[in-house]
Amino acid sequence: MALARMQMGMVGGGVGAFIGAVHRMAAALDGEIDLVCGAFSRDAEACLTTGRELGLPEDRCYADFETMLSGEAARTNAMQCVSIVTPNHVHVPMADAAARAGYHVISDKPAGISLAEVEALAETLAETKTGYALTHTYLGYPMVWHAREIAARPEFGAVRKVIVNYTQGWLALPAEKSGNKQAAWRVDPALAGPAGALGDIGSHAHSLAEFIAHSRMNSLSARLRSHLPDRPLDDDGSIDFTLENGATGTLISSQICAGDENDLFIRVYGENASLEWRQMEPNTLIERRGSGETIVHRAGIDKPLSEEALSRCRLPSGHPEGYVEAFANLYRNTARALRDGANPIALGVPGIAEALRGMAFLEASITSSANDGAWTDVKAPSVGPDLKGLLA
Repeated sequence: MALARMQMGMVGGGVGAFIGAVHRMAAALDGEIDLVCGAFSRDAEACLTTGRELGLPEDRCYADFETMLSGEAARTNAMQCVSIVTPNHVHVPMADAAARAGYHVISDKPAGISLAEVEALAETLAETKTGYALTHTYLGYPMVWHAREIAARPEFGAVRKVIVNYTQGWLALPAEKSGNKQAAWRVDPALAGPAGALGDIGSHAHSLAEFIAHSRMNSLSARLRSHLPDRPLDDDGSIDFTLENGATGTLISSQICAGDENDLFIRVYGENASLEWRQMEPNTLIERRGSGETIVHRAGIDKPLSEEALSRCRLPSGHPEGYVEAFANLYRNTARALRDGANPIALGVPGIAEALRGMAFLEASITSSANDGAWTDVKAPSVGPDLKGLLA
């Protein structure tokens, strides 16, 4: 019998948007999710244009999010979940409204613009018992899961050091002044929140470090700055941190590294070995042992990988898989969990616990930087057992 396909709506991601199209490709890849409606833009005509391009009926291309919620509620074939791919400032208001209306939520990161509002969202999710997934895309890669498994092996030894860098160069010049809409909202505190590059890409580096190291960040010393004098949000930052397991680390988040494309990489050092993974070469994980042996782990359904890694591989080794496939793993596992009546975290998708820790990381970093890099505790609120995250 064919599986029931999840019916999904989308808010944001209209004409000129980058990430909305990526979300749609990822959601469609496994044939388990149908995009059935959307409020793609605040401009009604742009919304309609996007919907037509996607083959949606005009009566399901809504002028705004509120109309989409009420319009879908009146249908027998209504959407079941909402994908939120808007600027950051409306992530939480939309997620909260969707959950209260009975719809599951798939949200782009960061979860919001303040820890307080994400705490309130966690309470709503607990009350409504709706599912929530946060698209930390890089936790969809098979070799990230394999790295996590190796880092937990006794022979790897206790994790001692984590180095994670995420650098881009697209904001090295004032792109926000040349009509680049993606740059314009990302450097605007009213839309992006109080963190610039740190919220946009540093949040990914933070989640990756915690995930592979199996430990939460508990204190940090941050120095954030903008290299363009009239840019109001950070475009560059360096952060020293400690983890609850005793490891120390360094995180670099920068969008002014001219020539860099999307260079996310991580090194994790244990007592007896180290691991290195780079997003621009995602099918390779390098393990270096203190004995001098180097092991190159490769992705593929025909490789001897951990069970969690294999479940995220789609092709035999040597057939490149990348960003869209990793994104699709999150969407596929979210749909499967929701279809079975479970929260997406049951199938390894980041949830509200990761959202809270991400916001606590951003706020601690901003506070530390404002105090000349003073060491600052990262205080993420706990959640109930039904909302526990991947580090539970």
